[in-house]
Amino acid sequence: MHGTQGRAATSGHDHDGADHGTLGSYVTGFILSVLLTAVPFALVMTHALPAGQAIALALVLGAIQMVVHLVFFLHMNAASSRSWNMAALVFTLIILGIVVVGSLWVMHNMNANMMPGMMSGS
Repeated sequence: MHGTQGRAATSGHDHDGADHGTLGSYVTGFILSVLLTAVPFALVMTHALPAGQAIALALVLGAIQMVVHLVFFLHMNAASSRSWNMAALVFTLIILGIVVVGSLWVMHNMNANMMPGMMSGS
């Protein structure tokens, strides 16, 4: 094999037009991820907000961090026209919802069905 065809065939990279990102986009994603992790951690550790507000802010910043990961690391943006990307995302969200809702349901039922004498601390 001669020329660029031989190198492309043996490089192991599949260049099908997918956006692989740049060093700058990865650094931006990393910095945003660190900030979106450090801010709620600092707020909780310093008790800067009441517990309810800190939990709500941590959940909102966690959702934003998920979007940052999808855009900067998984390259899922408006230009990603592959339907399997969206299908994989929807499937992941469904499984995540089942796990979270199922866990909350089990914990609620365990708490509701706990025998009164089992809750004593001594």
